[in-house]
Amino acid sequence: MMLESSARKYRILVVDDEKRMVGFIRLNLEHDGFEVIEAFNGAQAIERLRDSLPDLILLDIMMPDLDGFEVLRMVREASAVPVIMLTAKGEENDKVRGLELGADDYVTKPFSPRELVSRVRAVLRRGTAFDDKDSDRIEVDERLQLDFGRHEVWVDGKLIKLRPTEYRLLYHLVKNAGWVLTHDQILTKVWGYEYRNEPHYVRLYINYLRKKIEVDPADPRYILTERGVGYRFIDYKREAGKASS
Repeated sequence: MMLESSARKYRILVVDDEKRMVGFIRLNLEHDGFEVIEAFNGAQAIERLRDSLPDLILLDIMMPDLDGFEVLRMVREASAVPVIMLTAKGEENDKVRGLELGADDYVTKPFSPRELVSRVRAVLRRGTAFDDKDSDRIEVDERLQLDFGRHEVWVDGKLIKLRPTEYRLLYHLVKNAGWVLTHDQILTKVWGYEYRNEPHYVRLYINYLRKKIEVDPADPRYILTERGVGYRFIDYKREAGKASS
């Protein structure tokens, strides 16, 4: 499906030392209305990031000199731009390592043009700000406050930084506080329907969130695990009612 001609073109930086692969990706992304910038090594990637300000980076792992992981580290020091890693088939450790270093997703080679475009659109969609009519500050307790209207999360009086996917995950958990969200529900709401068979994303990002907002991530008080089902955010309104009674 082509992008609307009146819509802003998203700029995608493609980083791969294989020129044929870059050409293949460019052809398919441009067909779907994206603008494509090329880089064939890590140094070029950092230069293009600075000069072109892409909306998303497609980053190959296996490159000479600086590999994709090193480039990702450098990108994350300078920018929160979404990054999709391009990994070899079956390299599960590479996928996990990339996500832990700050990648937003991965695509396994060989991939179809349809899969690539679908993943790109899904990541861009997650990074797009969404409106929340309830702009009032939510005081979960004396330690944790949230303001979804301003996209702010405060822990112990300090504003903390969440990546777009972490923010969306927290948003949906809090908006359903007291209710259990299954793994499939979370995947569909936060990542998109096409990710329904990727439960490891949920576990990984729940861990990220716990490390940022919990006193003890190993013994969480806010994001609770319902074993074999999913996760539940504490019913803070009910807890506040108990405390005042």
